[in-house]
Amino acid sequence: MKILVPVKRVIDYNVKVRVKSDNSGVELANVKMSMNPFDEIAVEQALRIKEASQAEEVIAISMGTQSCQDTIRTALAMGADRGILVKTETELEPLAVAKLLKKIVEKENPKLVILGKQAIDDDCNQTGQMLAAMLNWPQSTFVSGLNLSGEKMTTIREVDGGLEHLESSLPVIVTVDLRLNEPRYASLPNIMKAKRKPLDEFSPDDLGVDVSNRLNTIRVEEPPERKAGIIVSSVDELIDKLKNEAKVI
Repeated sequence: MKILVPVKRVIDYNVKVRVKSDNSGVELANVKMSMNPFDEIAVEQALRIKEASQAEEVIAISMGTQSCQDTIRTALAMGADRGILVKTETELEPLAVAKLLKKIVEKENPKLVILGKQAIDDDCNQTGQMLAAMLNWPQSTFVSGLNLSGEKMTTIREVDGGLEHLESSLPVIVTVDLRLNEPRYASLPNIMKAKRKPLDEFSPDDLGVDVSNRLNTIRVEEPPERKAGIIVSSVDELIDKLKNEAKVI
C-alpha cells in the first residue's frame, strides 16, 4: 500500500510574521521557512503505519517554487521513501492544490492520503475536503486518533460534544490534528540519505491543471494591539465593570 502525504513550506512557527509595508501580503524575504507543523504530524503518522508493516511506501509531495524541494527533503529525512515536486511560480489556492493532488493520486494510486488539517499561513482548512469530493473518497477530518486494520480505518475526531469515532474503508482521505502524535527529529545520517532519495518534478501543465488564481487579496493588516488590562480595587468594582462596560453579566 502507498501513502501520499502533501507537505507545505510555510514561515516557521517560531518566527514573528510581519506585513509588507504596502499591505500587499506577508514579508517572506530573509525569513526562516519550514514544514507546516500539521504536515509534520501527517508524515509521522504515515511513517508509523509503514513501520507497522501496513504500508510499503510513503510519498511526500509539495507544490510551489524550487525552494519547496527543501520541505520534501525534510520529509525524506524523517523517513519518507520518495518525493514529488509540482513546480510552479503561481501562488496556489486550495482548489488548485486539490486538483493537482487528484492528478497525482490517479497517477500513483495510493490507498491513503494523509494531510495536515490546515496550514498555519492561510488557515484555509479546505484542501483535504475538496480532494475527497473530487475523488469521491470517504474522509475523516481533524483526526486525533487513528487505527488501521486491513482494509478498514478507525479514526477519532474532536467535535463540539466530545469525541466522534468513525470507521471507513480504504481508500480514504485523512486530515490530522496536532494531538495525533509527536513528530520525530531527522537524524544526521537520515539527512544525508535523503539527498540520494528519488525526487520527481512535474509542472501543472504536465498534469493538465489550470492553477490560475480565483481570489484576489485586497489588503493584509496586522491585528490591532491588545489594550493593557486594569486592576480593580474591589469585587463591587469588578462586577460593575463586567455589567456596564463589558456587558457580559
